[in-house]
Amino acid sequence: MPSPALPIIAEDLGEISPSVTVLRLACGFPGMRVLQFAFGDTPANPYLPHNYEPQTVAYTGTHDNNTCAGWWHAASPVERQAARNYLGPQADVEIHWAMMQSLSQSVANTMIVPFQDVLGLDASHRMNTPGQPSDCWQWRFEWSQVGDDPAQRLASLTQAHGRNRS
Repeated sequence: MPSPALPIIAEDLGEISPSVTVLRLACGFPGMRVLQFAFGDTPANPYLPHNYEPQTVAYTGTHDNNTCAGWWHAASPVERQAARNYLGPQADVEIHWAMMQSLSQSVANTMIVPFQDVLGLDASHRMNTPGQPSDCWQWRFEWSQVGDDPAQRLASLTQAHGRNRS
């Protein structure tokens, strides 16, 4: 019987067999969806927000991904065009906010956004690069990077889509 009281998120990224999905669901654990993995193939891509299920934890990216701005800069022309088509014209202006809005509008019960993405920071602010033996896990923010705008925008976004818990 599923146990939703356990605070566990199943890292079901990459190639996942049907039996792994059955086990995750039987245990009642939400799966992960990373929006940076969504662009470049078909509308059936499981990482596109319209394909999410409620028991999903949606991410713009994780600690192992580039920032949204860094991802956008490094993305192929096909990925960028697919993102524009899906996210709308805001993708060219503020990819991080376009991605956050799309996740916030999804049916995913939980949305997690790395702070670097809230601030719109580039790849030089990446948290971790898997396989890189040094210069990882050192990123820190300065309060001067924050200001009022990101906090107000995030609050407005979460309130508009019913994600605030107050």
